[in-house]
Amino acid sequence: MTTADSRRRVAIAAVLTASFMMAEVTGGIISGSLALLADAAHMLTDAASLILAWVGYKLAERPADPSRSYGFGRMKVLAAFTNGIALVALACWIVWEAIHRLLDPAPVLGGIMLWVAAGGLVVNILAAWVLHGGDKHDLNLQGALWHVIGDLLGSVAAIAAAIVILTTGWTPADPILSVLVALLVLVAGVRIARQSGHILLEGTPEGLSPEDIRQDLVAHIEHVMNVSHIHAWALTESKPLITMEVTAAEGACIETLRRDVKARLAERFDVSHATVEVVSKPC
Repeated sequence: MTTADSRRRVAIAAVLTASFMMAEVTGGIISGSLALLADAAHMLTDAASLILAWVGYKLAERPADPSRSYGFGRMKVLAAFTNGIALVALACWIVWEAIHRLLDPAPVLGGIMLWVAAGGLVVNILAAWVLHGGDKHDLNLQGALWHVIGDLLGSVAAIAAAIVILTTGWTPADPILSVLVALLVLVAGVRIARQSGHILLEGTPEGLSPEDIRQDLVAHIEHVMNVSHIHAWALTESKPLITMEVTAAEGACIETLRRDVKARLAERFDVSHATVEVVSKPC
């Protein structure tokens, strides 16, 4: 799968999500359903995240320049962090509104709510299908997919609330189930903000323990006496970077050793961008 294919899939999902979001807002206002409005708000943030993901793909294609030696690859990470914080704020708003609805119940038109939520479910299934067919190793695309899955579950909650209201007339089902949607939004927001924040703080990528790297290189690369000053971080979710200092045994060919270390990092740890300084064994 290419970046162009991922970008196209994200664009299609964004159009589907944004288009139906407007219909869901209208339906929520007419029916008085907080669950629909909560799901619409979730779809709004997801549409924004999909658009930002698309922009990230476009910017990532721009070459590096003297002011940005790594290019614009981190735009996707910045967008993800912003979306994560927005999702957390959105979840808090939904819970706040739900509490007010429980204290001061309002009439809900279950029929309109049911049909709009069912339409949202169909749209979310289509968007999830489009994204699911993309590159399974593209973390940006997979993040967009999980946003859509959250929308899908929100539509299911709204349908359930509509059925309860139509069959029993119990309107508190609407704010209660909207809180379930809020919890889904909160979990997604915290996860995305934590993961993207870890990257922005130059945190060590998962699976790249400096100690494990040191032990592996000393054990498997001939003439490596020691490895120190190991720093591992990530430019994006899928592009880890490493710098290190390797102490070579006496008489070792420094250039050959440097190539062997880089090859081992690529083979064992899937790191293709490594800066390796090789020094001779101290006197």
